[in-house]
Amino acid sequence: MADITANAGRVVPASGNTRVAHRAAADEPIWVRRSLIGLVFVFLGVFLVVPLAIVLSSALSQGWALYARAVTDPDTWSAIVLTLWVVAITVPLNTLFGIAAAWAIARFDFRGRSVLTSLIDLPFSVSPVVVGLAYVLVFGRGGWLGPWLGAHDIQIIFAMPGMVLVTMFVTVPFVARELIPVLAERGQEEEEGALSLGASGWQTFFRVTLPAVKWGLLYGVVLTTARALGEYGAVAVVSGRVPGENETLTLRVDMLYENYQATAAFAVASLLAVIALITLVLKTYLGDRKDNACPLSAGAPDS
Repeated sequence: MADITANAGRVVPASGNTRVAHRAAADEPIWVRRSLIGLVFVFLGVFLVVPLAIVLSSALSQGWALYARAVTDPDTWSAIVLTLWVVAITVPLNTLFGIAAAWAIARFDFRGRSVLTSLIDLPFSVSPVVVGLAYVLVFGRGGWLGPWLGAHDIQIIFAMPGMVLVTMFVTVPFVARELIPVLAERGQEEEEGALSLGASGWQTFFRVTLPAVKWGLLYGVVLTTARALGEYGAVAVVSGRVPGENETLTLRVDMLYENYQATAAFAVASLLAVIALITLVLKTYLGDRKDNACPLSAGAPDS
C-alpha cells in the first residue's frame, strides 16, 4: 500500500512508520495518555466550546422576544440573503475548479505541476485583508482596471461581484485539496477499463470517477461552504458595508456590536454558530465516509 502526500499531490511508498508510531503510542504509560487526552479536551473546551456557549447564552440573555426581533430585522434578512447568494455562486465555481485542478495534478505530469499545487495553497498563507486590498488595487476606481470598468459602468468593488471574487479566493483550496490524494490513491485502472469498453470521457467521469470520489468531494464542498459563510476580512475590505445593501452576516454582527447592540449582535452571531455546529456534524460524517471509502487518503496504517 501507499501513503498519500497531499502537499506533493503524488503517491509515496509507505515506510511502516505509521504502524511503529501506533505501537509506540500504545506503549506509553496510562497516566501519560490520560494527561495528554485531558489536556486536549481542556484546551478545546476553554478556547472553542466555552466561547461558543457564551455566544448562544448571550443571544438569549434578554429573552426570546429581543432575539426574534434581532434575527428578523430587515437588515439582518438582507445580510442573510446576500450571504446565501455569495455562497451559492462561490461554492459551485470553486467545486468545478477544484475537480479540474485535482484531475490535472493527480492524473498528468506536466511542467509547472508543483507551481500549480503551491498556488492552490496560496490562500492558506495570505491574510484575507491583504486579499481584499489586492482586489481593490486591481478592480477599484483608482486600480489597474478601474478606469475601464468605470467607462463601461461595471461595479466590482463595493458591490456583490467583489465580495464573490474575494470569497472565491479564500475558499479555492478546499475541494482540490480533498480530491488530489483520493484521485492519486485510486489510480487510473478503473477509468482505463471503462474507456477500453467504449465509454466516453464524460461517461467515465460521471459513472466511474465521480462515484469513487463523491465523499471526498462532498467533504470539500462542506468545508468550502463553511469558509464562505464565515469570511470576514476580505469581504469587509471590498464591500461598502451599507446595511440592507452590501452587508453579509459577519459584517452585520460587527456593525451591531460596534453600535453597542451587543445582544442583537450575539443573536445574529448565534445563526453563524448554529451553522458551524451543523457543518461540524456534516464534516465528521463525511470525513468518516471518505476515510472508509479511501482509508489511505486519511493516513490510515497499512494492513
